[in-house]
Amino acid sequence: MDASITVPPRWWQTGVIYQIYPRSFQDSNGDGVGDLPGILSRLDYLHWLGVNALWLSPIFPSPMADFGYDVSNYTDIHPLFGTLEDFDALLTAAHRLRLKVLLDYVPNHTSDQHPWFLESRSSRTNPRRAWYLWRDPGPDGAPPNNWRSVFGGGAWQWDEHTEQYYLHTYLKEQPDLNWRNPDVQQAMLSVLRFWLDRGVDGFRVDAVSRLIKDAAWRDDPPNPAYIPGQDPYTQLLPTYSRDQPELRDVIRRMRQVLDEYDDRMMIGEAYLPLPRLLPYYEAGFHFPFNFQLVRLAWQPVLIGPVIDSYEGLLAGLHWPNWVLGNHDNPRVATRAGLGQARVAAMLLLTLRGKPTLYYGDEIGMHDVRIPPAAARDPWEKNVPGQGRDPARTPMQWEGGLHAGFTTGAPWLPIAEDYPQVNVASHRRDPGSLLSLYRRLLSLRATEPALQSGRYAPVLTDERVLAYRREQFVVVLNFVSEPITVNHPEVQGQITLSTVLDREGETVSGALRLRGDEGVIICAR
Repeated sequence: MDASITVPPRWWQTGVIYQIYPRSFQDSNGDGVGDLPGILSRLDYLHWLGVNALWLSPIFPSPMADFGYDVSNYTDIHPLFGTLEDFDALLTAAHRLRLKVLLDYVPNHTSDQHPWFLESRSSRTNPRRAWYLWRDPGPDGAPPNNWRSVFGGGAWQWDEHTEQYYLHTYLKEQPDLNWRNPDVQQAMLSVLRFWLDRGVDGFRVDAVSRLIKDAAWRDDPPNPAYIPGQDPYTQLLPTYSRDQPELRDVIRRMRQVLDEYDDRMMIGEAYLPLPRLLPYYEAGFHFPFNFQLVRLAWQPVLIGPVIDSYEGLLAGLHWPNWVLGNHDNPRVATRAGLGQARVAAMLLLTLRGKPTLYYGDEIGMHDVRIPPAAARDPWEKNVPGQGRDPARTPMQWEGGLHAGFTTGAPWLPIAEDYPQVNVASHRRDPGSLLSLYRRLLSLRATEPALQSGRYAPVLTDERVLAYRREQFVVVLNFVSEPITVNHPEVQGQITLSTVLDREGETVSGALRLRGDEGVIICAR
């Protein structure tokens, strides 16, 4: 596909995905946990905001060891969130508002309470034994190799009953499936068909780079760049425990299933360097998530070259995407600072490709300090300091009781600033961050240049990042002090400022930016 689209782009290329963490979006029954009827009650807000797709983190039956990423039944809804009928009602209402619905697909592992695993661990001769990754102990009863769990410690769990180890890339309650087994592939592809038949528009495929492991079970090598005190998982390079060449065949089979249906899409979650994402495109993902804006320090001299490199790697053949935040990483208002949250919004929504917006970022929600006694994330309990609870706190809807999220006791603490930082107060303020997001989303929706127009770098230094999108030039001040930008391409009429007060202003010769300000200039 050429970098400048000459045919109408598809829905998965235009618009914006809005990620909902269901436990934290809206509670409808007072139990303190968000649910599907709660999401349904807020669809009008998402339509008003201007996104075109919502992605739901897992809502399937689960013991909740990892809050839904330990699935015990792939084809039903956890009672905490509602019923299949509730899901169907949500899907129907979303489609009525022209909102697409994406589900989280968790193929790497199941819950240890899934019927498949209960059968698998029942005996070595059970037909489902080969559905999971069982290995004999090494010398002296040691684990089969040195692979580590992302959530801390080794990745092998000893089973006394059958006297073998099973592999768990995450928690011991999340045993890895054996994707080299054709029966596993068939069963998991049937899960996709179940939801596609119900009308789901696509999937975010969780931890996809982990699906296939080295057939020889070789040890991962040490990481020479590891610094003591960092996340213990990074002591080793996951050379043999992820991103294996045979994975491409698995992705192709997933894509073949989606292609049996009309206009569905698939996104891959793979925290990999940009060049290693290309095979995921080629194998069949509409796009693998690009997490560079999440992982890089908030500096234009780092971000600018990565944008240029990404555009060059895709070479107009694949569709770009950008992620500013998600349920696994600190919020952008915490990483970059509240002052830069507006600049971050303009960056996300003016780059070429498909952006993903994390719930609450549009009002500047920040990470919330979670007292140790209130911590819920198993990662935090295993490796203190790695917890994701601070970025998963309840959505701040209004200034009343529990921020309008629940009438009960919220499952995680709510930010202390919710009386001021909430959707209701932002909607009343024409200069709020939420108002900026809505203006940016509207501008993006009405200007094809900001969706699919060519990207070209203009200026990058220690304070400023500027780039062109056809007739528009975007100029972003990454520092809190006023600056003046002089560049021959930075001239025209201001279409939008992050402060929402300079529309129509003419720029000629020099652009004065306030601290933490960005502008979109139309050079038409």
